[in-house]
Amino acid sequence: MAFPDEWTQGSHTHDGVSHPTHRQGTGPGVIIIHEIPGITPEVAAFGQEVVDAGYTVVMPSLFGTAGGRMTPLSTARSLGRVCVSREFTKLRTGVTTPVAGWLRSLATDLHAELGGPGVGALGMCFTGGFALAMMVDAPVTAPVLCQPSTPFVPGRKRAADVNLSPGDLDLVKGRCAAGQQVLGLQFSKDPLTGTRFDTLTRELGDAFIRIEFEGKGHSTVTEHRRQEGVDAVLGFFADNLR
Repeated sequence: MAFPDEWTQGSHTHDGVSHPTHRQGTGPGVIIIHEIPGITPEVAAFGQEVVDAGYTVVMPSLFGTAGGRMTPLSTARSLGRVCVSREFTKLRTGVTTPVAGWLRSLATDLHAELGGPGVGALGMCFTGGFALAMMVDAPVTAPVLCQPSTPFVPGRKRAADVNLSPGDLDLVKGRCAAGQQVLGLQFSKDPLTGTRFDTLTRELGDAFIRIEFEGKGHSTVTEHRRQEGVDAVLGFFADNLR
């Protein structure tokens, strides 16, 4: 399936690493980071909703085929890609995913271009915690974590880990103590998210806005979309980017 024509294709390079990007819209900047297997039609449709709400949306393509559907084959191929890539952490605890540096650079450039109080960042599933890592050294003022699922469970320690080094977690906690909020969405019985929301509640306190839906669904704004979740995300962007 071809990627929608409304999106302008580009790329971003940081520290010798380049990834394609897809951009559309006007207004404050929002970076939407896709889930496995890639920028599916459902991810693109959610990005379009954010564009239509009045934002400049940039979707980097970190793996997979942009516009391709979620199938067992595409999922297996993307998992194979991320499992051998040094850009992503999969099982290790207490470390920040290396691709966070690239994403911070993207956020910094977008903010320098558009101005305003900052940019939004939303990750989902495998990339769900990336928005948290982007808070460390980038102008991210609206971080959203949709069903963060790395490090991969099982294992009690991995299930509770938020994919940050201790030092980076301290920096995130400092920003939250200064008034920054973090929005998180998950299904209450999703086995892939582990106990990370409990960790975030304990570490960030009232700065962590925790939204949970009943049941065993997973993809809160795409495959198993909940309108109240999408509304919460758009409201969070409005409160923190305008």
